[in-house]
Amino acid sequence: MTSADPIAQSPQILACTISRDVENFDLLIEDMENVLGEAWGDLSLQEASEFLSQPEASAMEFVAIAMDESDEDQIPQIEAIIHTARDAGIKVILITENVSANQLHQLLRSGAEEFLPYPLPEGELASAVERLRAPAPAPEPQEAPARTKKIAPSRVNTDGVVLAVQGMAGGTGATTMAVNLAWELANMKGDTGTRVALLDMNHQFGSVGTYLDLPRRDAVHELLSDIEAMDDEAFCASLVQFEDKLNVLTAPPDILPMDYLSQGDVAALIETARHNFDYVVVDMPSVITQWTDVVLNSAHVYLAMIELEMRSAQNTLRLKRVLQAEDLPFDKIRFILNRAPKFTDLTGRSRIKRLAESLGISIDVQMPDGGKPVLQACDHGQPLAESAAKNPLRKEIAKLAAQLHELNQTTSEAA
Repeated sequence: MTSADPIAQSPQILACTISRDVENFDLLIEDMENVLGEAWGDLSLQEASEFLSQPEASAMEFVAIAMDESDEDQIPQIEAIIHTARDAGIKVILITENVSANQLHQLLRSGAEEFLPYPLPEGELASAVERLRAPAPAPEPQEAPARTKKIAPSRVNTDGVVLAVQGMAGGTGATTMAVNLAWELANMKGDTGTRVALLDMNHQFGSVGTYLDLPRRDAVHELLSDIEAMDDEAFCASLVQFEDKLNVLTAPPDILPMDYLSQGDVAALIETARHNFDYVVVDMPSVITQWTDVVLNSAHVYLAMIELEMRSAQNTLRLKRVLQAEDLPFDKIRFILNRAPKFTDLTGRSRIKRLAESLGISIDVQMPDGGKPVLQACDHGQPLAESAAKNPLRKEIAKLAAQLHELNQTTSEAA
């Protein structure tokens, strides 16, 4: 039918154009006739919303809203027409001429399915209509993700190795180290049965769950609220699993005080984890808590992340003083220098030596700067081994994990 025909008189209307004046879009008239024959009509902007709200409009497949730069002051009215059409189950094609990108983006966000420029390219309207008519693909059935899989307690009590990681200043890479070290241990070649748990002990702003794209579950808060009632089943039920290999106790959904757990609570938590897993990696908060000494005494290896800068140096000295004043084993801490200078940087290596001497510490491991891939891996919720396997930082973490695993195997055999 032509644009002069009254739209309400034809029961066979499958679509209609909506515009200020369809005669301004003569090529659209030709394409509508080629695609639909006479099964279409025309509405003005003022008529559109009222007609689309009527029951007879629900039989239409789509509307084609045509506009040019003269219609930009009618954007709110056009948005209302799009919403009305979507509410009636009618799809929307936008056809625009000299409309600004911002206005076009605004209309597409309102719910239009297709956009075509005017003058219309040859066959584009027919292609757009074909896409609109294509049935939506049926969603494929998906298995429950591995990370929500129930984790069973260990059948045989183990004597797991506790590895704690703490940053001496914000941004020194402690969580990155803890996450990737745990993942490398869980993927040791030839050890398919190695069970690894990663505990996020920063109950306020812990980001282990973010780094692995894992949900923060209410079960964690419930567990921490009643440690005395905790058994192996309750502990394992609070964990989430990453890729069927790494078991994670994330930070709770809500911020908790750092003294929420007592020393006895933390001791029980770590002991339960040791009984069920071969390795327990603990991501420590950057602050000193009433239970830091519990983790320090329980850990087989306590890694402290520092950088070649003043914050790390001052905080290391302060930690050294407080631990020695409390007669706690400061010598147990193994310092890791993150973003270390390259081997060819002689000035940087000289600074490392002076730093160690002035602090009275030994810098046991030096990690290279992994660059942007490290941040990208964290944002994408993947360990470095999955997103940037050849990254120099990932290689060094894998080497450290292999050394720790080999030392553990040798000690176990000797025992």
